[in-house]
Amino acid sequence: MPGRLQDRTAIVTGGVGGIGLATARRFAEEGARVVVVDLADEKGAAVAAELGGLYIRCDVTDAEQVDAMVARTIEAYGSVDIAFNNAGISPPDDDSILDTGLEAWRRVQEVNLTSVYLCCKAVLPQMRTQGRGSIINTASFVAVMGAATSQISYTASKGGVLAMSRELGVQFAREGIRVNALCPGPVDTPLLRELFSKDPERAARRLVHIPMGRFADATEIANAVLFLASDESSFITASTFLVDGGISGAYVTPL
Repeated sequence: MPGRLQDRTAIVTGGVGGIGLATARRFAEEGARVVVVDLADEKGAAVAAELGGLYIRCDVTDAEQVDAMVARTIEAYGSVDIAFNNAGISPPDDDSILDTGLEAWRRVQEVNLTSVYLCCKAVLPQMRTQGRGSIINTASFVAVMGAATSQISYTASKGGVLAMSRELGVQFAREGIRVNALCPGPVDTPLLRELFSKDPERAARRLVHIPMGRFADATEIANAVLFLASDESSFITASTFLVDGGISGAYVTPL
């Protein structure tokens, strides 16, 4: 039985770990030709080999590299049907606005927001030619509500991703291109573990706000991305797609 993404080409940025890796695997399970995009060459090549796909090294903050990555994808597979723009960072020096320096602010904005702009800009001409495509941009639940643990540039960048995704979804809807913002809650990934291992109190403070009482597993987020990539979500575009364990719906949570 054909998969939900059979013979479609999917680009996954930040594809060697966490949500990106889990999603790349789900896409491959559903029949997609997966292009894994990252800067970790050894692991990226291993993931691509595992999935029978293609690894492309690319700094997603560099316009020329992003354009070359998309061109290589089209050369290899002839289409770009799905773009999961997922690469992002959350460094410890991004904290309260009172403590976060300009260099940290700019670095997070470049990786989390500018890269999404560049990747969307690069794939849209091909999707317009095809008359179809699904773009999923990773925002966050902090794009719709204040974070209990301040990460000022991260929060601002994810708000930008959400607003940009909404505008693109409206602009290109009648050309068969859907653009949605995925807004996960905290996910049990290496990035989150590294951040919270340095500050257990911060982790506990984050966890108490989740009605489900736990962090998400990356595969749970990957299943949401799969839905947005597939025809099952054919009437969904310009959406704020929250997968947050109930955080955004809660005033207080039971202890």
